[in-house]
Amino acid sequence: MLRCSLTLILFASLALAQDKPLPGSSWGAISELPNFVGVWETSRGGGGPPAARPEPMALTAPYLARQKEYQAHRPEDSPQANCVPPGMPSIMTQPYPIEILFTPGKVTILIEAYEQIRHIYTDGRKLPDDPDLTFNGTSIGHWEGDTLVAESVGFAKETVLGAGAHHSDKLKITERIKLSNPNLLEIATTMQDPEALTKPYTVNSRFARHADWTLAEYVCQQNNRNSVSLDGKAGIDLSH
Repeated sequence: MLRCSLTLILFASLALAQDKPLPGSSWGAISELPNFVGVWETSRGGGGPPAARPEPMALTAPYLARQKEYQAHRPEDSPQANCVPPGMPSIMTQPYPIEILFTPGKVTILIEAYEQIRHIYTDGRKLPDDPDLTFNGTSIGHWEGDTLVAESVGFAKETVLGAGAHHSDKLKITERIKLSNPNLLEIATTMQDPEALTKPYTVNSRFARHADWTLAEYVCQQNNRNSVSLDGKAGIDLSH
């Protein structure tokens, strides 16, 4: 009986320890955090005033010229048509749901589109000085009251800011994530790039909660009918 009691006390202590912040970390006990957990879908509704329309993106002269060149000679096919994910920030505004999970020291965002996963570390670590370049970058977060502030750096050169606007390796994306009501999540995404942008560019988005949803399997290649020849010309297979 004594051994059983000691075992129960040990497991209870471990469970409590996992719900307490690590020394020097910026996350609180999970039970005390705002309830972001669950499945969400991009939404235009949800009550409240309409989201502000963003100002035009202010590109520096070299990057504006590059954007105009892209728009004047658009490729026949896009990377996404060939199952390459768009990366940040576009991956967060796809017309597919996302799921948010909380674990000690980390917020995980599962994105149905292209089956992407984002980790936002809230365990007190710093942004890397020399990050690996990935489609979604490296994300470090901290809490400011009920708002999760996530800063991301290190984006693959294939990703774009939107509308054919490219970025430099100095791009930093800051997301401010909060609940405006229990069923509406708001994310203000600000892009800063001293080489590509003359001033920060912010986009606001909303996500409606779907308590009874689960993410579906998304296998892009399974239904991919696009192809690219050796000389770069796009094609499409309509035989199936």
